[in-house]
Amino acid sequence: MTRATKIVATLGPASSDPAVLERLIRAGVDVVRLNFSHGSAQDHIDRAALVREIAQKVGKPVALMADLQGPKIRVGKFVDGKVMLVVGAAFTLDAQRTEPGDDTAVGLDYKELPRDVKPGDTLLLNDGLIVLTVESVQGERVHTRVKIGGVLSNNKGINKQGGGLTAPALTAKDMDDIRTAMSFQCDYLAVSFPKSATDMEMARQLANVAGEAHRHKPALIAKIERSEAIPQLENILKASDGIMVARGDLAVEVGNAAVPALQKRMIRMAREMDRVVITATQMMESMINAPVPTRAEVSDVANAVLDGTDAVMLSAETAAGQYPVETVEQMALIAEAAERAEDVQLKGDFTNRRFGRIDQSIAMGALFTAQHLGCKAIIALTESGSTALWMSRYTIKVPIFGLTSKKTSERRMALYRNVRPVLMPSFDDRDQALREAERMLKERGILRPGDTYAITCGEPMGYPGGTNMLKVSRVD
Repeated sequence: MTRATKIVATLGPASSDPAVLERLIRAGVDVVRLNFSHGSAQDHIDRAALVREIAQKVGKPVALMADLQGPKIRVGKFVDGKVMLVVGAAFTLDAQRTEPGDDTAVGLDYKELPRDVKPGDTLLLNDGLIVLTVESVQGERVHTRVKIGGVLSNNKGINKQGGGLTAPALTAKDMDDIRTAMSFQCDYLAVSFPKSATDMEMARQLANVAGEAHRHKPALIAKIERSEAIPQLENILKASDGIMVARGDLAVEVGNAAVPALQKRMIRMAREMDRVVITATQMMESMINAPVPTRAEVSDVANAVLDGTDAVMLSAETAAGQYPVETVEQMALIAEAAERAEDVQLKGDFTNRRFGRIDQSIAMGALFTAQHLGCKAIIALTESGSTALWMSRYTIKVPIFGLTSKKTSERRMALYRNVRPVLMPSFDDRDQALREAERMLKERGILRPGDTYAITCGEPMGYPGGTNMLKVSRVD
C-alpha cells in the first residue's frame, strides 16, 4: 500500500454482505465504523465478528470504530410520515404531544427544548434545510414561524443556531451501547456531541469499566459537532485519543462558511498534540447514487489530505449507497494523488519543538535520519503503538511500519496516517527482534538487498514507552 491517508467506511445495508465487505477492505478500507444510531446490539456484535473474520481472511489489519448515537434531538413522527412547511406559517414544537404531528405542530423526542430556547432564537431542522424562528415559549410548547420551508419528515434532527442545547453527551442508550462495544473490544469509541473534556472523561471511565472483564481499553474519538466544543477544543483533545471533524451538525450550528477554516485548525491542533483526526460528512455524497464523484468532492477529499488528516470517512456512501466499493476506490485514488503533491519540511517542523521524553526524541530522530538518508522504510518496534503515532504526526515520504506483538496495537495503528501495522512474534532478545523485523519486510518485498532503513526499539524489550534506540541498517 502506497497510500498514507486512511479510509473509514460505515457499515450498513449496502455493505453488510460478506462478499461486498471483503471487496471494500481489499479496495482500501482501514477502519470500519459501526453506527449505533441504527440496528440492535446483536446486529453490531454480528457485524463486528464479520469484519474481524474477513480482515483475517484478507490478511489486513482493520480497526473497528463504535460510533455512539448521543442525544436524540429530533422531532417526532407525522401522520403521513412527512409534511410540507410553508414560509410564513406558524409551526409548534410540542414536548407534551404524543399523537403524530401535522403541518401545524409535532411532538419532540428532546423534551428539554422549551427550556433551552427563547424568543428570537433560530432553530435549524433536517441539517439546516428548514429554518424556524422562535416567537414564544408557553409551557412545553415552542411556537415558531417558518423562515425557510420544505418537506419535514419523521424524526429529523434539530439544531439551535449558535449552540446552547443542554442535552448531555452520554445517554442511557449510549451507556448500554458502550457495554455492547466492549463485548467485541472495539478499537475506537466515537463519542457524539461532547461539549467539554468532562464528557470525554466520563466516556473513558464507562468504557474502561465495561472493558475490564475483557482487559480492554479502547481509544476515544471526540466528534466535534457542537459550537460549544470549539472553545474547549484543546481540553477535549487532551482528554481524547483523537477527534472527528463532524462537519454536518457542526456546520448547522456555526454556519457552512465557518467550517473549512475550523477543519484546518482542528487538523493542525490534533497533529500538534499527537492525536489522530478523522475528516467526515458528505465527502463523496453524490456517489450514493452516482458512479463517479463531483469535482468539488474530489477537491474536498484532496484538501483534507493536504491538511494532514489521518483519515477520510464515508457514511451513507458505503452504508446505503449504490456504489460502495467504487466510492472507496475513488477515495483511495484521490488521496494518493494528493499525497504525491505534498511537501516535506521536517527542518521547519523540528526547529521550535522540544522533546522531554527519550522515546519521543528517538521517534523524531528516526524521521529526520530516514528522510535525509533516503531510507526505504522506517520500522518502529512498538508495544503500544505510541512511537509509530508520534512519527505519523509529520509529513514524510518514507513509509512507517509499526511492528508489534499485540493485536490490539496492530488494529489501533490502522488509523494512523502513513503507518503500516504488522503483527510480529514477541522477542526478549533485541538482536533477534531486529533480524526478524528485517526478515518480515524482505519477505513482503518492501526491503531488498542494498536498501537502507531506520529501525527503533526499546532495550530491554517489551516495555511500553521504552523506545530508546535508533539504528540505521543496510540490507545484505
